[in-house]
Amino acid sequence: MRAGSGSSATGARMKRVLELWRLYAYLDLVWIARDLRSAIGYYLSDAVAGVGAVLGTLLLAERFAGLGGWTRGQVIFMLGYGVLASGVLEVFFNYNVKFISRRLGRGQLDHTLVQPHPIWTTFLTEGFAPFSGSPMLVPGVALIAWSSTLTELPATLGWWLAFVVNLAASAAIVLAFSFLWGSLAFWAPRAAEEVSTSAMRMTDQLKGFPLDGLSVGARVGLLTAIPAGFVAWLPSRALLSIEGANPLALLLTPLAAVALVLVAALAFRAGLAEYRRTGSRRYTDFGHRR
Repeated sequence: MRAGSGSSATGARMKRVLELWRLYAYLDLVWIARDLRSAIGYYLSDAVAGVGAVLGTLLLAERFAGLGGWTRGQVIFMLGYGVLASGVLEVFFNYNVKFISRRLGRGQLDHTLVQPHPIWTTFLTEGFAPFSGSPMLVPGVALIAWSSTLTELPATLGWWLAFVVNLAASAAIVLAFSFLWGSLAFWAPRAAEEVSTSAMRMTDQLKGFPLDGLSVGARVGLLTAIPAGFVAWLPSRALLSIEGANPLALLLTPLAAVALVLVAALAFRAGLAEYRRTGSRRYTDFGHRR
């Protein structure tokens, strides 16, 4: 009886999540389709921004037929993987859910707490923007397709399953990193918003470089203090079986995602406890989806 009740409760939660995704997808469609000219400009500008984030590495790989021991096709795959990871976050955690420090620092958490469902449901669904967030996916898919013409990618179901799992784990690591730094906004709203944004920008800027040539200390730092290595380099290295990559490396990014999500959850819970005592220190509705 208890097992059945648990299954029913889980089914009800998932049904609610799907209902909210459908609702927010409709709202996103209405927003993006209100003006065709603006929609086209929005899509083009976001696609250009996605390519621009990795253009420097792409040009270096083209000029030198590879980079840091990676062939040109392998570098392009890594760049496409990194852009796709960013695109997943844009689709599922838009409207400042990804930049949680902005919501916390601007006193918008109350908007979440008054919702008639758990806080995790709000964070999982309220940022769903499949239409306005999808421009980031287009250059990522294009780069992956281009890399497949330059280097042979395994066509097995197991490999593509590992690709999807690692891609989801990379996105989860970036999101957890944002929540970890963003939780500081419970104590220092303005300062934490700036620090968290800078930390996220640094992660995004460093994701498109092969780290093989760096010292051990630098690589450890880019896999811990700033987990940029997990966004594209390490999972791509494992998926492409770059020389020296252990097959078990396919598990490293998912395991790191689990660990960082747990740490971020603990930090956020501690912040919520502080919030219960002090409440919001400031409020601005700028950038909030209502």
